[in-house]
Amino acid sequence: MKRLGFTLIELLVVIAIIALLIAILIPALQSSKQRAKAILCGSNIKQLMVDLFMYETDNQRFPYGFYSTYTPPPGGYPGNFAFDKFGWWWFNYTSDYPGRNRNKKTTLWCPSKRTREPKFDYIVHGNYGVNQSICKSSDDIQSNRKEFVGTPLRGSDIPHPSQSLLIVDSGYSIIGWSHVTDVPPIILDKKNIKDTAYIPGLEVNEAKDLWPGQKEDAVDGRHPNKTVNVGFVDGHSSRTKAKDLFVEKTGDAYTNRSPLWSPK
Repeated sequence: MKRLGFTLIELLVVIAIIALLIAILIPALQSSKQRAKAILCGSNIKQLMVDLFMYETDNQRFPYGFYSTYTPPPGGYPGNFAFDKFGWWWFNYTSDYPGRNRNKKTTLWCPSKRTREPKFDYIVHGNYGVNQSICKSSDDIQSNRKEFVGTPLRGSDIPHPSQSLLIVDSGYSIIGWSHVTDVPPIILDKKNIKDTAYIPGLEVNEAKDLWPGQKEDAVDGRHPNKTVNVGFVDGHSSRTKAKDLFVEKTGDAYTNRSPLWSPK
């Protein structure tokens, strides 16, 4: 008599094969998705670099990383009123240039960010940061941060543009070398959220006093193999290991600080 259907053994074998294929394919699909996001992130970095260079060409200097003022920028305040100072960030100065869409999460938003806490769902948190030694702040409450305060630099002020970092995957919209060293030269206060800026995936982040919503992004990193997208002052960009941006204190000096982070 002709048999209809599968036996129980045959059905179990088919199910086992399907489960095995799924187990093999899911990690590959996840890895492909991560790589695609990393590529998109790199594209965002390139577009933001174009904006920064256009501003520098028109104004003979790069924009302020942060300018303290109670006058809101066009389009409204981009930060969290509970954590961030009032003022304009670098992207507020470049918002009139092409490629900007303030109403959608494009260009200024890293597709791989892991700061999923609602309180950090703002442009200034967990996306991209400019080098505060170049795009300086207008002021600071600590007098020993003079390197990061004052008039932003011009491209011609930077003697090694191909080696000097301009913009990078970051935990905050402005970041300096004091955020990526094992022995910061200044007091970093967790209450001041800009002091918890970080490079995603950098090993030193494990010991940093971060906000709970920042931990996963800071410690685990965003892109495969704990890499970050970096834009340099000469206009080129690359994806590099987060550890290559680390600044280590050796004796009375800091290695890897200049010209990578401190262009002068």
